[in-house]
Amino acid sequence: MATLRVAVDVGGTFTDVIVLDESSAEIRVGKVPSTPDDPGRAVMEAAHSVGVNLADVILFSHGTTVATNALITRRFPPAAMVTTRGFRDVIEIRNGTKDDLWDAYKDVAGPYIRRRDRYEVTERIDFEGNVLVSVDETEAREVAAKLRKKNIQTVAVCFVNSYASGANERRMKEILEEELPNVRISTSSEILPEIFEHDRFNTTVANAVLAPLVGDYVQQLSENLKAEGYAGDLLLLHSGGGSMTTRMVQKYAVRLAASGIAAGAIAARHLASQAGFPNAIGLDMGGTSTDIALVYEGEVRVTKQWAVEYGYPICFPSIEVLTIGAGGGSLAWIDSAGSLRNGPQSAGATPGPAAYGMGGVQPTNTDANVVLNRLGTSLAGGKMHLKADLARTAIEVGVATPFQMSVEDAALSVIKVANANMADAVRLVSIRRGYDPREFALVAFGGAGALHGAALARELSIPTVLVPPNPGVTSALGCLLVDIRHDLAVMYQKSLSEAEPAEMESMYQTMELEAAEHLKHEGVSDEQVVLERTAAMRYLGQWRSLTVTVGTGAAALAEAVERFHREHEREYSFSQIDAPIEIYQLGVRAIGVTPKPDMAATEVIEQSPPAPGSYRDVWFEDVKGIGVNAVSTPIYERSSLVPGMGAAGPAVIDQLDSTTLVPPHTRWEIDRNWNILIHIQEISG
Repeated sequence: MATLRVAVDVGGTFTDVIVLDESSAEIRVGKVPSTPDDPGRAVMEAAHSVGVNLADVILFSHGTTVATNALITRRFPPAAMVTTRGFRDVIEIRNGTKDDLWDAYKDVAGPYIRRRDRYEVTERIDFEGNVLVSVDETEAREVAAKLRKKNIQTVAVCFVNSYASGANERRMKEILEEELPNVRISTSSEILPEIFEHDRFNTTVANAVLAPLVGDYVQQLSENLKAEGYAGDLLLLHSGGGSMTTRMVQKYAVRLAASGIAAGAIAARHLASQAGFPNAIGLDMGGTSTDIALVYEGEVRVTKQWAVEYGYPICFPSIEVLTIGAGGGSLAWIDSAGSLRNGPQSAGATPGPAAYGMGGVQPTNTDANVVLNRLGTSLAGGKMHLKADLARTAIEVGVATPFQMSVEDAALSVIKVANANMADAVRLVSIRRGYDPREFALVAFGGAGALHGAALARELSIPTVLVPPNPGVTSALGCLLVDIRHDLAVMYQKSLSEAEPAEMESMYQTMELEAAEHLKHEGVSDEQVVLERTAAMRYLGQWRSLTVTVGTGAAALAEAVERFHREHEREYSFSQIDAPIEIYQLGVRAIGVTPKPDMAATEVIEQSPPAPGSYRDVWFEDVKGIGVNAVSTPIYERSSLVPGMGAAGPAVIDQLDSTTLVPPHTRWEIDRNWNILIHIQEISG
């Protein structure tokens, strides 16, 4: 009988796997190098590395970077766009803004589809959805002939008022399917039926350029899993914090554009909630980058508009994650002004940090941690051996000699710059939005998060750091915790006084039927379906809207309005109770609840930790911030620590997938969920 649940998360440097055996509650973890040329190969290797027989697997969940990397590198199949005559350049004009207002020479990158591949046809629908001019079918077939000559593989159909009616887009799609039977077609009325044409067009274009790449990838991976005995559906984590089957990925490929980073935020919320922290900041520091997410009162922040590249929004709901170029492999370098910098350039998986001995010579954060003895020379259970002499040479040549300082001082400087970058990013998601870090716990995970978590917490006055049981594969754990989820929406622009409850109820019911149909095709039973209604509202005359949940019954709308006032007060620090309100959009969240892994807590018995496996001199910053001192530090193997154990820092706690650094002037303990809690103590002068 199949009892295994498997989740695999692909990162820039490593691919992580976590396996839960439901019959015994045993958890196995593994980590293999990523294979950027063929990410699916690393997924299969990860499963093999932990001895999984795929015939014993009841659920296989996967977070992938394939879509994100494709948008970053712009390695797309031949793609085209078909739009209303006169609107060919909407995605190039954008909204007229720039990422850097003060750099007159820095231009925003061009659209995902070049102008020569954007075609116009005659058609028109008015703002109420009435067909004023049907699609000119002669023009449509002429366009199809041109696309055939160019061997176009995927097309985005974006008509200007299709949010009000998709009739003309559907006809255009039918013509293209007749003329180009093997070409993938994405229509804006299906992908994102919303009013703002740039947002809608660009989201549809992103979906179109990703569809062949992502669709083929997930299809091939699904076939590989089935060939080895897996009988279920492959579930792909999407940006909104849910999962979708390969069937839905074929239609909504763009939803995978933030697949991997959402998993860490979900895991951080779950782990913090279990430990009794409703407010948490997730710090997922891997080999290439750091992802930061905020959880407030048990909920992760969700944004409706985000982008992989500035100027090209993707407007599906997405867990709000701030990503910066700070990871174990981030390079330390000196800028033209002579200042020490850190990232965003990275040594990546190849050649990796100098300590890997694979040809890297530039200093990285990993090399700095090796020089400071914070990292041992044997990692991943002895599968990886770091070369301390190469790390020391890289820091000496790249940092110590130019700044005329000791190698240890140089290594600490590298770490301090990296920590400063991450602290600034945390301030952006917390203080800048009105959240006080002192009211949060810091959930530090990823391969390098536990090395830096305590220093960041002290910098930000965060009282507690939580290091999960398997920090290096926590994002993979997030893939096991998600439900199947879809988000549907329709425009409904009416003032509150004009809103008709019967009309709204009809629109909600239509979306709920469509949502239930999606979930039915994905094998979700009726008992597992949860449907949540939402409404986007704004004060009359505003541009931005806030989305709030809507119940059912006669009082549902009035309750939603009260909720909107409260949310507006929290988000923008003001509300206008007497101001007229406009409803902007109605939505339905369709959730297919999947069984969650049972991670039962353990009874806590206060006790001292066992004798350390060894001691080594670890370099820490002087209490007054002047230079570094070597401190004899106990080295523990995490597998020897059980709930109730704890002691004062310093300490280094090693395990297969990560290393936890507990600096002086802190105290660590193992809680009932097997997390390491590091309590930051005030340092008196």
